[in-house]
Amino acid sequence: MYIIPAIDILNKKVVRLREGDYQQVTEYDVTLEEMIERYQSNGTNFIHIIDLNGAKGDFSNQQYLFDVIRKTDMQVQYGGGIRSIDQVKGLIDSGVHRVIVGTQAITNPTFLEELSKEICGKDKCSDQVVVAIDVLDEVIKYSGWMESSPIKLMDYVDKCLQLGFFRFLCTDINKDGKLGGAGVELYSKLLDHSPFIKLIASGGVSSMKDIEELNKIKVEACVVGKAIYENHISIEEIKNWNLESLMSI
Repeated sequence: MYIIPAIDILNKKVVRLREGDYQQVTEYDVTLEEMIERYQSNGTNFIHIIDLNGAKGDFSNQQYLFDVIRKTDMQVQYGGGIRSIDQVKGLIDSGVHRVIVGTQAITNPTFLEELSKEICGKDKCSDQVVVAIDVLDEVIKYSGWMESSPIKLMDYVDKCLQLGFFRFLCTDINKDGKLGGAGVELYSKLLDHSPFIKLIASGGVSSMKDIEELNKIKVEACVVGKAIYENHISIEEIKNWNLESLMSI
């Protein structure tokens, strides 16, 4: 298991939300460019960037984010406001390492099927497309976590698998932004249901002990944000963990 540092952007500022609530925002006195430089100078080469404006349909951040991403040679996992197949393909072609699809995959019944035909035929599905599943009490949320889907969690996972998508970013909204521990119970249920998925855990990580707990249940990776900004986990610890994980493969 490896750790992916997270950078959430709202109105061009680095922030964290509590439980996905746009009314509970913590802003940090650092720019996106400064955070990327901080990670890169400390030997971290993989980052997770989310456009929180885009997640709720406001695309005013996108050009700024794309300009910043193009200037870095770090591997970027990017999400928030991906609404079309052309966007997915364009981001991949421009060098984004992984593109996260969320709301559109849930609200448009044919989106994943069409994306599968366009991407998976080129053997890129599991590596470059990540399906976001944002969960509150086993209910899938979308549009910046403001709307609820009637689709059952495990049924949605099964649908994605049938179309060739194997990598999932699962956020336990109950845990997100609280530094109260990761949603191990939720992730364990997903892995029990589908043991061979590549699961990226997100939400609640507060310490290296949480990292160790996630490692035990064999998630592929975990995203860490607030714990870094508030000095619960250091970038040095992340680098060392990732180096050890790489060496153990």
